Amino acid sequence: MSSVSRLSLVARIREALPDLHASERRLADVVLNFPGDLASYTATELAQLANVSNATVSRFVRKLGYGSFEEARQAVRAEQQTGAPLFRFGSGNAPTDGIVAAHLEQSRLNLERTYSIFDDGALDAIAMAILAAPRVRVIGFRAGQSFARYLGWQLSQICREISVLPRDGETLAESLPGLGRGDCVIVIALRRAPAALTGVVEALSETNADVALIGDLPRLDALPARWRVSCATSAPGPLLNHISVMAMCNLIAARVIDLSGPAGRQRMRAIEDAHTRLGEL
Repeated sequence: MSSVSRLSLVARIREALPDLHASERRLADVVLNFPGDLASYTATELAQLANVSNATVSRFVRKLGYGSFEEARQAVRAEQQTGAPLFRFGSGNAPTDGIVAAHLEQSRLNLERTYSIFDDGALDAIAMAILAAPRVRVIGFRAGQSFARYLGWQLSQICREISVLPRDGETLAESLPGLGRGDCVIVIALRRAPAALTGVVEALSETNADVALIGDLPRLDALPARWRVSCATSAPGPLLNHISVMAMCNLIAARVIDLSGPAGRQRMRAIEDAHTRLGEL
């Protein structure tokens, strides 16, 4: 695969700008303003928007390294699927009313779709694995880091040996060695994940630790793990709706506490006693 073929549409345009003719530059400006629209326009519609000819559109996409306009459209659709906000933002007029209702309805649908493919058996299996593990690790990158920190914080009320990774100032390579059979690792796997995510999950599987993946990656089922919790994150706007991810983190943490029994209650009492002594709350 060439280096050009790995570039996004926007990166290809930026790279090609010095070699574009005036009409092609005009077309480039239109596309750069709203690159996601390329997925829904025909070549003729795009030519009309930029006031250029269809032939200019054809030359433009070939200079970007695409074989055809349709290939460029498919590439943009793939970018939209990764969750890139720029490619999900259209040039159409933004709605002026019903916005809250639209987001509320999408949140409801996301929760419904997520819960419909998750059951009590899987929930209890994950919770029991966390409770039995000598070490629990929660991993999250980019947006996933905030959910990893939330889940790790809630589980720390019950789990004595828990860390959220990657830790500040450390690489994952410094944190993963030592994990083994019986340990439990929860990975928050969200779009747009760093390229290293696949390698991290594969490395975790080689440790024989129990791995749970929570997220919305299209390739989630292809990653090695004992459990995969697929979360619906569709949204009416440019930002993905992560309400189902937070709900899953909350559900798992709550179930761990429910199943922790006397040992869990004892630890939580000790934490409350410490709060009283230290006057922190």
